[in-house]
Order: sequence, then structure tokens, then C-alpha cells
Amino acid sequence: MDLPRKPGTYVLFLHLRESRTVTVGRLGAVAFPAGFYAYVGSARGSGGLAARVARHLRDPKPHHWHIDALREHARPLRLWLSEGPQGRECVWAGVLSRLPGASLPAPRFGASDCRCPAHLIRFAALPDCARFARAVGEVVEEVVLDGSRLE
Repeated sequence: MDLPRKPGTYVLFLHLRESRTVTVGRLGAVAFPAGFYAYVGSARGSGGLAARVARHLRDPKPHHWHIDALREHARPLRLWLSEGPQGRECVWAGVLSRLPGASLPAPRFGASDCRCPAHLIRFAALPDCARFARAVGEVVEEVVLDGSRLE
């Protein structure tokens, strides 16, 4: 997988096979139902999108962000990304949260530095990238991280 070393916004999709309670930093114990989770973030530091996504995919790692706790239990599946210097994660999280079937299982998850309700959205089935791209009005690339059959 060859991701851009430029800044941008991304959505990391994870699959949690079984419901689980996970301790997530200051949020405490959070009950996560089984399903698909979309974590929205931005990468503006050194190494851009490639470095940030590589960190999310690496195991084990120290917990720095909320997503690190959930990532220990959930399998990465897909990545949606768009290059650009401006962080659009709040816009993207808002659009995702309004898609059919979306829910916010952990208020404030991933949103400790903004006013968004959360940057983690749960779905029973993976949403459509093309529909999302139209809703945000941007070109969004989809990368399959794990092509194996979903269980």
C-alpha cells in the first residue's frame, strides 16, 4: 500500500466482530456493539497520510489517541482519503454521522480538540464511498486494507 506522504483527511474503517467494552482514556469504559466503525482524522504532520495511517495499522503501540484503544480489538478494513492542507475531519464526521444507519456509540470519541459530537461513527454495514464523496463535494479515494471475507 503506497499512501501519499502529504497532508490530508481520512476515514479508517474497522470491523468489530463481537460486542466489547473497552477502556478509552478519559472517556472510561465504553460499550461498543459489534459492527463497522468509521474513525475520521487528519494528517498534517511529518509523513502526512502515509505516516498517520501506518501508525494506526501498527501493533502493538502505546495509546495516544482514543482510536488506539478500539484498534486493539477491531480489524482495519478500508481507508477513505483526500489530500489537502486543510483539516476537514469535522466536516467529514458530520456528513458520515448523517448517512443512513449511522450511530454515535461513544460521545466525544476522537473529538477532544473540537466541538463535534464524535469522530467515530458506527454502521451495521459499510457505507458507500461514492455517496460520501458526493455529500462532501470532494474527490475521495478508497483503499481496501483487508480483502478477506467479512465474518
